[in-house]
Amino acid sequence: MFEWMAWTLPVAVFFSCIVLMLVGMTVWEINSPTVMRKGFLPIETTRGDRLFIGLLSAAYVNLAFVGISGRLMEWLALESEPSIWISFVLSMGVLALVMRKG
Repeated sequence: MFEWMAWTLPVAVFFSCIVLMLVGMTVWEINSPTVMRKGFLPIETTRGDRLFIGLLSAAYVNLAFVGISGRLMEWLALESEPSIWISFVLSMGVLALVMRKG
């Protein structure tokens, strides 16, 4: 069924984190309804809005890393492509920043 996708450990961890965040946000929203607030994003957002924007940003960080990893290997004279765990950590950092300060 899922043969078309490259299910590696980083991919499974990434999607597992997304599922856990969605479950956690649902429980949080039930226990403590959100209020609109304005951070560095140009609009007032709720926790759910920031999660959505953060997840999109995390996906773009991962896609950009995958796109430039071959070039990074050439530019930095690496023996192999950089680990995808680097983009995972960067994307989770971006997500945390958007959730906290966005």
